[in-house]
Amino acid sequence: MRAIVVENLTKEYDGLRALDSVSFEVIEGIFLGCFGPNGAGKSTLLRILTGQIPASSGRAEVLGLECRTKAMEIKKAVGIVPEVESPPSYLTAREFLYFVGKVRKVDDLEKKVDRWLGFFDLADFGGTLCKDLSKGMRQKIMLSAAFIHDPRLLFLDEPFINLDPVYQRKVREYLLELRDEGRTVFMCSHILEIAQRLCEEVIILNRGKVAAKESISSLQARGEDLETLFLRLVGGNDAAPP
Repeated sequence: MRAIVVENLTKEYDGLRALDSVSFEVIEGIFLGCFGPNGAGKSTLLRILTGQIPASSGRAEVLGLECRTKAMEIKKAVGIVPEVESPPSYLTAREFLYFVGKVRKVDDLEKKVDRWLGFFDLADFGGTLCKDLSKGMRQKIMLSAAFIHDPRLLFLDEPFINLDPVYQRKVREYLLELRDEGRTVFMCSHILEIAQRLCEEVIILNRGKVAAKESISSLQARGEDLETLFLRLVGGNDAAPP
């Protein structure tokens, strides 16, 4: 089954083309990384796929649901970690995770909330307002909110941002478990070393276009790594404005 289908997807902002006729498919069970310089269109693509903004033209489907018309159904079915969004400042960490779990109708919710607060060593901060948490703690809460309902498909935009090396490793190991279980993950990241260990397939975007799409195994077979591919395709180029 195809988890993601993108056909001739284009997005314009006031005459600026952030995505330009992008096409690709992701088979269910694949861990795919999306990479590119700043302004290449990565976050725009992720926002379209998660139903947050409409495309200007073209077609996109997630889990068989059309992104333009089935945005709410997509948001219910997937887990999302946005690049910059933070949990509501007026809720405590525990209240926010409980709220997310109730909206998503999670079974054994108290147990799941405790699990993720414990996973990120936040049990002592469950009663702390989100506005009083550090950036790293808020990122942990956003990751917990994406993981709490055990979704079939995860969209992760810079999931390792603001995490120290200890928690980067914990999240990486958890994502490897999901990959081994056959979950589908779409991840945007600038941390190519971590991405190399996680991804099975990669897409490189540059100036709103797909510069390459291939498997990590094919890179390794010809003695190339993700960083080398990235720099070969986009190194030294000026990306489009964000």
